[in-house]
Amino acid sequence: MALLDFVKDAGEKLFDLFSGASEEKNKEAANKLTQVISGLGLRADNLMIRFKDGIASISGTAPSQEEKEKILLAVGNTQGVAKVDDQLKVAKHEPEANFYTVKSGDTLSRISKSVYGDPNKYMLIFEANKPLLKDPNKIYPGQMLRIPPLH
Repeated sequence: MALLDFVKDAGEKLFDLFSGASEEKNKEAANKLTQVISGLGLRADNLMIRFKDGIASISGTAPSQEEKEKILLAVGNTQGVAKVDDQLKVAKHEPEANFYTVKSGDTLSRISKSVYGDPNKYMLIFEANKPLLKDPNKIYPGQMLRIPPLH
């Protein structure tokens, strides 16, 4: 379990929140984040999201490490979320991926060269981030990506 840092002002804007938002606004934000996860086809048993002061706490049991990481990234890459408190368990343990925060000027090829030493392995990164990414050419600064281990 960990607290993951994200760029609060990066990502898709789903709701307007401010520090010290009402409990009702925080519940609304948590519901929208839950809708994002289900809209992407991601799932976890007993999924619960709580949101307060830019921190999304996520609990439940994901079927795999990959699914868990995608859920964390789907929530964290939403504008207004500064941190994700990872309380998710995993039903099937697998090697963990690394995370990479996109910088200005990055491409998946450039990231692939940096982490794997080969720019042509960019599709591994793209595939590891589906359905969060729809197009390998559409990434943005501040976005956090999964970097899977090479097998």
